[in-house]
Amino acid sequence: MPASQNSFSLKKIAVAAFGPSLLFGISEGAIYPVIALSARQLGASVAASAVILALIGVGSLVSNIPASLLTARHGEQRAMIGAAVLSIFALLLCLFAQSEWMLGAGVFMIGMAQSVYTLARQTYLTEAVPIAMRARALSTLGGVMRIGLFIGPFLAAGVMHSMGIPGAYWTAIVAMAAAGALASTLPDLESRTAGAAAKPGAPSAAPYTKPRIGQIAKAHRKTFLTLGAGCLLVSALRGCRQTVIPLWAAHIGLDATTTAVVYGCMGAIDMLLFYPAGHIMDRRGRHWVAMPCMLIMGLCFALMPLTHGLWWFTAVTMVLGFGNGVGSGIIMTIGADSSPSVGRTQFLGIWRFIADLGASGGPLLMSAIAAILSLGAGIAAIGGLGFVAAAVFWKWLPRTNPAKNR
Repeated sequence: MPASQNSFSLKKIAVAAFGPSLLFGISEGAIYPVIALSARQLGASVAASAVILALIGVGSLVSNIPASLLTARHGEQRAMIGAAVLSIFALLLCLFAQSEWMLGAGVFMIGMAQSVYTLARQTYLTEAVPIAMRARALSTLGGVMRIGLFIGPFLAAGVMHSMGIPGAYWTAIVAMAAAGALASTLPDLESRTAGAAAKPGAPSAAPYTKPRIGQIAKAHRKTFLTLGAGCLLVSALRGCRQTVIPLWAAHIGLDATTTAVVYGCMGAIDMLLFYPAGHIMDRRGRHWVAMPCMLIMGLCFALMPLTHGLWWFTAVTMVLGFGNGVGSGIIMTIGADSSPSVGRTQFLGIWRFIADLGASGGPLLMSAIAAILSLGAGIAAIGGLGFVAAAVFWKWLPRTNPAKNR
């Protein structure tokens, strides 16, 4: 079992636990702005370039369940190192791509690696950190990843100044190699090393290959259909947030530079709140963060179609960033709290699949409503999902602090 709160110090594993997440974020942030440009250079149309970029999300979505099986069999540390190796291979494939298909395959593999890495990291921290510090650990995990995504484009820009687009991929490769090397320094979980010592003749993977995915899904179907549905809606709003800002900015006539500045400021507010969000969850309970996050984001989506100038648009966007930042780590924390001690990795694989389904489906739903009615109607409808998510959390999310129940 994880160490008690009195004997455990997050600082002792901070570099090895969170450093790879920062570097992984830098790697992905470095390539996000140039994938579509690479596709265009290879002759892809604008639509095809957008599809290739979306393959990161597709690769992550379809790999969540296989990633849980892989992580359960080989352990979190090996899974993270393997994800880094796979990602480096995929980045090299993108760097030397000679066709749209080759680039698309590399991007899809990056999404696969992302799924394996994120699941392994979440499982490790859930096991290693006492429940009284769990929300802070998981919100910090998400926060440092966001910081990496923020830093990555700037580092890549400096390298691209002398190397062109390939510089972004080389930046990503170096960061990913460093992430894999740092992940290799993670200390083993005491519960697993102890378990291995207690049964030296037993296969090491046996405790982690059972129960099966189907058994986990059936045993915890109520959790997946209630709290899982709430987290699906959280992911849907977050996925739409990245689309709504540039689309509505263009709709009201803002130029690309202004839009980028507003979006960057929103991201900065978002990043600053990850630790306070985790602290509140650990001290007061998860619902103190989950419900305000959804109510604020839902309200901002509902108000967005009413903005018609720069200042009101900026104000609503900043509050939207605040609302999203308040919910830092909420999906991972609720998933960790709900997960069983036996079959945890498989449970979290299903949990991540549900969350990724929301992240992919939210923008599609908004686009469908916008095509039938209008962009404003699509944005407002997504805002309504935020209020539905708040109601779900009000009904099913425990009011008590999980640490006080152990």
